[in-house]
Amino acid sequence: MYTTYILLGSNLGDCKKYLSDAILEIECKLGTISSKSSLYQTAAWGNLDQPDFINQVIELKTSLSPANLLKAILKIENVLGRQRIEKWGSRTIDIDILLYEDQIVNTANLVIPHPYLSVRRFSLMPLSEIAPNRLHPILKKSITELLNELTDNLFVKKLT
Repeated sequence: MYTTYILLGSNLGDCKKYLSDAILEIECKLGTISSKSSLYQTAAWGNLDQPDFINQVIELKTSLSPANLLKAILKIENVLGRQRIEKWGSRTIDIDILLYEDQIVNTANLVIPHPYLSVRRFSLMPLSEIAPNRLHPILKKSITELLNELTDNLFVKKLT
C-alpha cells in the first residue's frame, strides 16, 4: 500500500455533502482513508470572483499507481458532477493529489507533488494538521516549515 495525501474542495451547492460523498467514493474505490483533517473554509485562489471553498485533506492508503489513482479520481469527480468550464472556476468537487509517497512525477497529465502545494495556504493548513513532519520531496522541507514560510495570506478558517 502506498501513502498519498489528497486535497478535497468544493464551492458549489452543499459543499460538505460533496466532500462527504467524495470520501465515500474514495473509500469504496481507491483504498483506505487513514486520516482526515478538519474542514476549512477558504477564500478562492487563482480566480477570486467566486464563493469560498470548503477544503479537507485526507491520507489515503492505496494500491493504485499515481496514473491509475488520477484516472479513478477523475471518474469520481465526474460522478459528483464536476464540470471543467473555466480554469480555477467554481466546482462541486475538486480532488487533487498533493503527495504520493516520496515520489516525483512529472508527466503531461500529472505532476506530483502538486505544483502549487508549497504556495497555497488552503492546501498546507489542512495537510499540516495530519502530516506536519512530512517532507516535500523536491523542496526537502516539512509541511510545517513550508506553512511557516508561506506568503499566501488568503483567508483560511478551520471549521471542525
